[in-house]
Amino acid sequence: MTRGEKRRLKWGLIFISPWMIGLSVFTLYPIAASFYYSLCDYSVLQPAYFIGLGNYKDLFTDEVFWITLKNTFVYAMLALPLGLVVAFSMALLLNTGVRGMAFYRTIYFLPSLVPGVAAAILWLWIFNGEYGVLNFVLSWAGIEGPGWLSDPVWSKPALVVLSLWGVGNAIVIYLAGLQDVPQHLYEAADIDGANTWQKIWNVTIPMVSPVILFNLIMGIIGTFQIFSLPYIMLPGGQPARSAYFYTVYLYDNAFPYLQMGYASAMAWVLFVIILALTFVALKLSSRHVHYGGI
Repeated sequence: MTRGEKRRLKWGLIFISPWMIGLSVFTLYPIAASFYYSLCDYSVLQPAYFIGLGNYKDLFTDEVFWITLKNTFVYAMLALPLGLVVAFSMALLLNTGVRGMAFYRTIYFLPSLVPGVAAAILWLWIFNGEYGVLNFVLSWAGIEGPGWLSDPVWSKPALVVLSLWGVGNAIVIYLAGLQDVPQHLYEAADIDGANTWQKIWNVTIPMVSPVILFNLIMGIIGTFQIFSLPYIMLPGGQPARSAYFYTVYLYDNAFPYLQMGYASAMAWVLFVIILALTFVALKLSSRHVHYGGI
């Protein structure tokens, strides 16, 4: 290296050093520490004691662990596909040339900006079995609404309904993808006599398939990490642990129970689950995702 190159390298490292320090202190170190603590009996109040894979072995014999894992998978299987379909459908409607469309786009995006705690308090009243707005509206149609948050059968569907209320981020991403679909493809489809549904299935979906894949992966990450809503609305996973999700149990182990090592092991198991599901999604979608120019 010449003298000038060394000088530029030195100043380049100086300028990026704040980011490198932040990455190391707030990201890399916590990741490494959590993996080490997952191999330890660590209560935060006392020094960590190395026990190897003991925490991971205990997970497989922990009945509550399997309950929370099952609840999380059931919720994900309901909320994820419904969220993708609802967000895509709303994006199709918002991509039309109706007057005042900017207003409608804003209205549908606003719920995603509401803080989780505020949304939980709001929907506690909406889901109230006796005085809730939702059951009141259902009564107009002669339907007796269930106890959304007091019935083990309806606790997870209630959270799924709530998740559909906040799909504004996905809608915006879909809108960006829809606006990039070449218009000449629709014109060619019109010439071939395709109707609206045929154009959506044969033109729109293939052209926005990378966006669908992105929202799918983000949905996998988000649904498996659901925390604030069930933690506030259904404390302890009640009723009957039907809404006791994986991340809530992880939090309980880490802080109320002071089993930080056990919680760290749970965090790494969750990481492996999300990584595996993401890998499967990428593999299965490789033949169905169309990238422009490829």
